[in-house]
Order: sequence, then C-alpha cells, then structure tokens
Amino acid sequence: MNFLAVNIGELVTAAGGVKRGAAMGDAGCIKDGAFYVSEGKIEAVGTRGELEKICRGAEILDCGGALVTPGFADSHTHLVFAGERSEEFSMRLRGEPYMKIMERGGGIAATVAATRAASEEELVRQAEGHLEKMLAFGVTTCEVKSGYGLDEETELKQLSAVKTLNERQKTELVPTYLGAHAVPAGETAESYIDRCVERYLPKVAESGLAEFADIFCEKGVFSLEQSERYLKRAKELGLKLKLHADEMFPLGGAGLGARLGAVSADHLLKIREEDVLSLARSGTIATVLPLTAFCLGEEYAPARKLIDAGAAVAVASDFNPGSCCTYQLPLAFALCCIYLKMSVEETLTAMTINGAAACGREKTAGSIEVGKQADFVIFSCKKKEFLPYFTGMNLVKTVFKKGERVYG
Repeated sequence: MNFLAVNIGELVTAAGGVKRGAAMGDAGCIKDGAFYVSEGKIEAVGTRGELEKICRGAEILDCGGALVTPGFADSHTHLVFAGERSEEFSMRLRGEPYMKIMERGGGIAATVAATRAASEEELVRQAEGHLEKMLAFGVTTCEVKSGYGLDEETELKQLSAVKTLNERQKTELVPTYLGAHAVPAGETAESYIDRCVERYLPKVAESGLAEFADIFCEKGVFSLEQSERYLKRAKELGLKLKLHADEMFPLGGAGLGARLGAVSADHLLKIREEDVLSLARSGTIATVLPLTAFCLGEEYAPARKLIDAGAAVAVASDFNPGSCCTYQLPLAFALCCIYLKMSVEETLTAMTINGAAACGREKTAGSIEVGKQADFVIFSCKKKEFLPYFTGMNLVKTVFKKGERVYG
C-alpha cells in the first residue's frame, strides 16, 4: 500500500539514530509534517507543503490533525509463560520482599513449573492475547525472553513459541535466551552456569531461535564472575548480549555490561555512580523499567542522572507474571515524566529509536525516516504533551506496521 500521510498536528520522527544524553531531548518534531510510504517503507519525510508538491496524485492518509509518532519498541518483556502469581502479588502487598519469596521457592520457580507443563501451542495462544492488547498501546516491535524453563527442552519450547508468534501476528518479536534467570531447585549457581556454558548456550546458538542472551546478574542469583563467564560464552557463539543489572543490589552488573559490549543493561534501580559513567562512555543502552519499580514499590532507576551523564536511555515494560504483570505503556510514559524526571521528548526517544536499538532494530525501526519500515502510531490527541497529561490513559487511535493498518 502506497500513501501520503498528511494533516498531522505534530509529527515526531525520532530521526537521526540512537540518541544519547542531551540529544534525547530532540525527538525530531515537525509541525504540519507529512511522509510518503511505498511498499511498506518510508520514502520521504517533510512538511505537508513540501511533500504534496513531489507526491502529486498519491493516495492520501488523512491523520485528522493528530499527533503521529513512530511505533513503540518494548525492549524488555517476558511475554511467553504459563500460569499466574496473583497470590505472590498479595504477599508483597502484605510486606514480603520479592527476593524473600524467591528464596522460599516462589517467584520465578512457580512460573517455571507451569511453563514446563504447558504445550507450545498453549504458550502461543496466551501470548497472542497479550500481543493484541500491546498493539493497541502502539507496540510494533517487542523483545521476548525465555527464562521460565531452566532446562533445555522448555527454554527451546519458549523460543520456538516466539518464532511461531512471529509468523502468526503483526508485531515484530525479537527473541532472547534467558536461560540464567534463576538457579533451578537442587542446584548451585555455579553448577548451573557450567551447564549453560557447556551445553545450553551452544544448543540455543545452533537452533537459531535466539538473537540475544540475557542473565539475571543479582546478589543471591548469579554473581558478576558467573555472569561474565556466561555472557562471554554467548558472545563467542554469536549471540548479542543483554543483562538484568543492579535491580535489587548495587552489584556492578551495569559496569559489566558496558565492559563486555552488551546491547543493553536493564533495570538499574541500584546502579553505582561509577557505572552510570560506564554506561555513558559505552555503547550499551541503559534500559529503565518504571512499571516494575511501581509494582514492587521500589525507588525508580536514576534516568535523569543517566541522561545528564550522556547515556542512551530506553524505556520498556518488563511485562512478566510476577514482579510486573502489566504492559501499560501509557502509565510507563507518565511515570517517566513525573517520577524519573524525563521530558516528554526524552520519553518518546526512549520508547522509539532507543528502544529499537535495545532490540537491535535501530536500522529498520524506531523512527520515521527514509528507508525505515513504516511503523507508526496515530493518536487521538494533537500534540505530544497530552501523552503524560492524560495520565495512564491510552490515546492510541490507529497503528501501522510496515505500512499496513494493524489496529484501529
């Protein structure tokens, strides 16, 4: 489908590649902007006056004077799982810490049991329902982790489910192997990392089902040394790197990610001062997950400090069945502006081009510029300031993926 998108109140392009530090405040906004789509890709971007002269006779997509942005890239999710943990949520409401629940065999272990018991088709069907709702929030690219198997068979089953989902629905999914998500019952962290390094990681790489490898680098889970050994082996096998870092304790995971050239280091609630600078000086993207902090009642990641130091910050949902059972990006947007002290422009940058980069998709998605996929969102409001103003409310009206209307 070829068309010229016009009558745009404000066009956010997020053009110019990954944005770091102060550059995150430039979301590439064009008043009365327009863009031309041909065969699913952006062919021209500019003002309406400019493009109507060079695209005469083109089919018109009238955006009704609305705000238009790139599709959102949710770069950290645990979308494929079985079961639920509502009882655990109630336990936390009564004051029981997440890590204490996990130590007693709850938390991730509960989802592991349910996911091992589920068929691949059951995992696919449940995830499809969530993806349909995520699309309504403007998510056109989404990273999906395994991590609820902690064995070879179930981890590959989760990753195979992601492959099936990519074939059956419109949101572009990016698969990540999170084999080192927790220590299986009856094992030590060291013996399990040995097995991941010697057997599981090579099997995953050979399968071609994952693009990234991730690890829960955390006190009481996997140490810095264990995480480094796991990530180095993953890198040797051709997998790109991510890691859960400094969520509960200032262990130094963010600094490890920067040193190893990880694509992203995620969570960062307890990041050390020196590692703020490490991320700022590296190519590693600092991914903050405000919905998780909100659900756990924890302090938020220091996004303002990271941006001011010169880091590239992305924002993702961390949707999972335990610590953050939500993908409500409108709420995440408001939390960024109110509590993480990010501007509207910085938040848009974090959810579009920087989020795409944290998924390894910055060359094809995350912005409205020539040569990129035509992934974009038309809102029911006319300017970007309305996104946090209507706090937690979904203002998405229509979503396009590769030039095709997929919602609204």
